[in-house]
Amino acid sequence: MIEKVKLMLLCMQRHSWEQGVAMQAFLEAGDMDTVIALAKEAVYRQTKDGRTAVIGVQDAITDPCSVGEALIAACEKTEDKDLESGLNKLVTWAISDAPKSEEGILYHLDTSCQFWADSLYMLPPFLAAAGYYKEALTNYYGYWKKLYDPKARLLSHMWDETAGKFERKAYWGVGNGWALAAGVRMIRLLPETYKEDKERIKQLTEELMTAVLKWVRPDGYFYDVIDDDSTFVETNLTQMVAYTMYSGMSDGWLKKDYKETADNLYEAAKAKVDCYGLVQDVCGAPTFDKAGVAPEGQAFFILMESAKKNFYSNM
Repeated sequence: MIEKVKLMLLCMQRHSWEQGVAMQAFLEAGDMDTVIALAKEAVYRQTKDGRTAVIGVQDAITDPCSVGEALIAACEKTEDKDLESGLNKLVTWAISDAPKSEEGILYHLDTSCQFWADSLYMLPPFLAAAGYYKEALTNYYGYWKKLYDPKARLLSHMWDETAGKFERKAYWGVGNGWALAAGVRMIRLLPETYKEDKERIKQLTEELMTAVLKWVRPDGYFYDVIDDDSTFVETNLTQMVAYTMYSGMSDGWLKKDYKETADNLYEAAKAKVDCYGLVQDVCGAPTFDKAGVAPEGQAFFILMESAKKNFYSNM
């Protein structure tokens, strides 16, 4: 089944963030040959300003950075000069050239001054993997400050800095899932000299996960907008939460008490994999306004599966 899921992911057309999460999935699955192959294509699709894997969507600022951690791994494995050049250009884009706020927080698009929950996953882990810890934390905390609702304990989707209000206040399920997965990676990538920040991110991630779990349906799935039962039921947040739980338990910052819940979510997601290896009823590409299939849905099944395997192999 997992090989079919991987094959279908590789056969899908992918935008920059989809290429990035695909690379991360194969990285965490230990498949460096595929990571390197994807990295070569990501760098081939690099624009002059340094944005990688650009195809179709041209205005994304942080999405092209999603390839970063896996691209670094590919560079270390191969010492390939083209990959290294591509990485250097991407670092320059993220650190120096990309449009950002006065506080140094990168916007999501170059056509507006907006912060999206998606960016939590796309940018800060890359900056941390590249050794730019201060910049990684500036952006990570910056997105949280703009998007987190302390009353609901959930993240809204989009904040418009120019208008001073939410572009989309809805608690989008996958947006909260991106934030959970970002926490997993930030905790791993920050060195022990940033112990206080690691502890803070652990707290933020577990609190968000607990808030999200209050909305899980009896069947193990969530509504597309977490607290809105008029929106469609989708699968990817289920995978993202399970990935976070297995990873947190393996890495030692979540108690093993979450095992049963993680297993239940895993089984719910597994039940959505069809005979071709397509994970059905995720927030569907390319418009993400209905249940369907998507590269990120495929990738998070692989990430969840790898995290589960790692957790049980170390028990």
